[in-house]
Amino acid sequence: MKDTSRYAQRMQQFVERVDIYPVSCERLAGGRSDREWLGAVLAGGARIVQLRDKGSSDRELLAKAHYFRRKTREAGALFIVNDRLDIALLSKADGIHLGQNDLPPEAVRSLAPDMIIGLSCNTEEQARQLGLLEQQGACPVSYYNIGPLYATGTKEGLVRFLGPDAIECFSRHSRLPFTVMGGIKAEHIDVLVRLGARCIAVVTAISQAKDITCETSQLRERIIEARSRQING
Repeated sequence: MKDTSRYAQRMQQFVERVDIYPVSCERLAGGRSDREWLGAVLAGGARIVQLRDKGSSDRELLAKAHYFRRKTREAGALFIVNDRLDIALLSKADGIHLGQNDLPPEAVRSLAPDMIIGLSCNTEEQARQLGLLEQQGACPVSYYNIGPLYATGTKEGLVRFLGPDAIECFSRHSRLPFTVMGGIKAEHIDVLVRLGARCIAVVTAISQAKDITCETSQLRERIIEARSRQING
């Protein structure tokens, strides 16, 4: 039976408490391990983290996910696993983030009714389809990501970047919470918040920082300050 209260608690935390959304990438972390990265972003105040690891064996990844779960629980932060439903379920993660070519969100929802499900949207049409599912009361997705906004080297082979104007174009189709991602740096935050972004996901802006804890804290502060200016006019 679905524990609606558990899902509601997770989503309330996602909507009300999340600002910066660090995504791990060990190969782009300047020689630091994912475990070191995790300790640093949590020390910097991150209230959500995503474990993204395409290189480890299944057993290594599961062990890492258990470690992430333990540390995020201690810190009161949400824990999201990229792509891997099996790892998310076995580690008791709060959620999973899916790409357009990963498992269908409706299939994931049937197996993980209480998890946050994120979905990457790379085109406006994909956001429009989410909106149609919402109207039909059949949307399995909890939040979606708009991106990549700016040039990024995190994923190879990308040649098309959406730009910040995609925020308005995509979000007019869906009332779901959304994140933004892709080449985002500190200097982009003010304009992104002004355009409606509340949760900003980053990889290298944090992983390649000299001081990961300090950078996480400063990005959080910048988002919070930009939100405050928007609310107060």
